[in-house]
Amino acid sequence: MASNLMEAGYDLVLYNRTREKAEKLAARGGGEVAGTPRDVAERCDIVITMLPGPSEVEAVVSGGAGLLEGTRVSLLVVDMSTSSPTLARKLARTARERGASMLDAPVSGGDVGAIEGTLSIMVGGDEGDFEHARPLFEVMGNTVIHVGPDGAGQVVKAANQIVVALVMEAVSEALVLGAKAQVDSEKQLDVLSGGLAGNRVMEVKREKYLSRHFEPGGKVEYHHKDLGIALAAGREYGVALPATALVEQMFGILVAQGRGGWDHSALVTLVEDWSRRGAHGQIWE
Repeated sequence: MASNLMEAGYDLVLYNRTREKAEKLAARGGGEVAGTPRDVAERCDIVITMLPGPSEVEAVVSGGAGLLEGTRVSLLVVDMSTSSPTLARKLARTARERGASMLDAPVSGGDVGAIEGTLSIMVGGDEGDFEHARPLFEVMGNTVIHVGPDGAGQVVKAANQIVVALVMEAVSEALVLGAKAQVDSEKQLDVLSGGLAGNRVMEVKREKYLSRHFEPGGKVEYHHKDLGIALAAGREYGVALPATALVEQMFGILVAQGRGGWDHSALVTLVEDWSRRGAHGQIWE
């Protein structure tokens, strides 16, 4: 995402908790490295954060040497992490109290969408701030939509993660059923993709399903975290999410088995594990 902004001609001040990553990107030109989040905020009009989850977001935005310690009246903080709607609202209030403003703008599209600049970006916050940041969003994504007030972007991202997870679980069941019935998985994916069952999961994750190589785009551990956020939002708004709760537990099992760093399409391996004993007692390999 940062690389695409650099290629579009924006000058960046870069910070990463692993400094070498920022230095590597800066070496390509168009960027300089800062020592702390506060340093970034003091040198920029718009700051974009992309972090693993709520605790990291809160630390970087409002913690010691955080962004809001370097606040200027013109500062706009755009958090593109997948985080908590409650935290997004809290940080937006804190930013306003310090004379700054903040948007929650999580993304969907995975590593492929980030690299190709084709992300779907769902933005919560003030509409004027959204329009101010829109040119940057349009470099990083194809679908850029202001979805509502503070926290609304994170609510929509939670909904997105529910749909992705439940589709992955359905695709996993379908593929294991076909494999145990000795149906070729590649042909099964061809057929399913051409009908009403067609979906982006089968398109984007096809090679992982067929190769059985689960190098991560989106990690199991992160999707497990995301579904936890979705379930918390369900409790806050009084929404029943029974299937989400089941798949959240399935991702949790994968994490407990040491597969948290695998791509989230590795959910299929859990269905395989549970299906290893055949109808007549034989072990399925």
